[in-house]
Order: sequence, then C-alpha cells, then structure tokens
Amino acid sequence: MMDFLYFPEDKTEYIPAIITLVIFMIGAAITMYYFYKHSEKEEKRFNEQYDLNSTKQSSKEPQLSDNKNKEE
Repeated sequence: MMDFLYFPEDKTEYIPAIITLVIFMIGAAITMYYFYKHSEKEEKRFNEQYDLNSTKQSSKEPQLSDNKNKEE
C-alpha cells in the first residue's frame, strides 16, 4: 500500500546518510561562524566610518531647555 516508504531491514544502509548529514551540519556551523565574525568586523568598520560610537555625537544633540527659554 505505501511502497514509497522504505525502512531497510539492514540498518547499515543508514550509515552513508548519517555521514552526509554530519558533513553538512559541520559545514553549516562553519558557515554560520564565518558570517558571524565577518558581520562583527563589518559593524566595527561601519561604526568607525560614520563615527557612531563617539562622544562627539552627544554634543551635537539639541538642548531642548535652551530653546524653550528663548521663546519665552
């Protein structure tokens, strides 16, 4: 009735599939590690280029209390 499902009696037929699965899982882990490290370097380069983590930006922010005093 369900000929498309095949469960072999000899379990050694699963060995090549397990080996392939392990190889691809290791490859996926290495790829994720590479993307993570590359992303950190790119973020650092972006922050340095646009100066996002410096104290200079805080001095450029407008002070709302000064603006209110001028209007009154």
